[in-house]
Amino acid sequence: MTKILMVCLGNICRSPLAEGILKSKLPSDSFHVDSAGTANYHIGEAPDKRSIATARNHGLEISQLRGRQFSAMDFEVFDLIYTMDNSNYHHVIQQARNEADKSKVKLILNEIYPGKDLDVPDPYYGGDQGFENVYNMLNKACEVISNKLRS
Repeated sequence: MTKILMVCLGNICRSPLAEGILKSKLPSDSFHVDSAGTANYHIGEAPDKRSIATARNHGLEISQLRGRQFSAMDFEVFDLIYTMDNSNYHHVIQQARNEADKSKVKLILNEIYPGKDLDVPDPYYGGDQGFENVYNMLNKACEVISNKLRS
């Protein structure tokens, strides 16, 4: 089974959306998708209500997800770790124990914009349209990821 982790700052906006989107594109008997945050602000909390609403508008249910913090142990569990932005990428890389760990970590938008190192903007302080924009970015990236993983 291939295990994929999505990582953002608080694990309530971007990474739960990415988790829900990628789960919807991959067979659950062959792939496990999870999410985490680099910060400890929202451990045990459900995703932001705007992330839940955006996911529901696209036929996905993420309200049952709960925030958790990324740890170095995740390198042992997961085959691929996708970060939502450069700040979280560097935070995860700092916890890597070796080059093998580092090789698992990728910026998610590099899947659709290779080598550009673009950030998925954090929609937390914006309006609902920010969540829709983030959904669309993540949906495109997850489509590429799922195609790669299934081929």
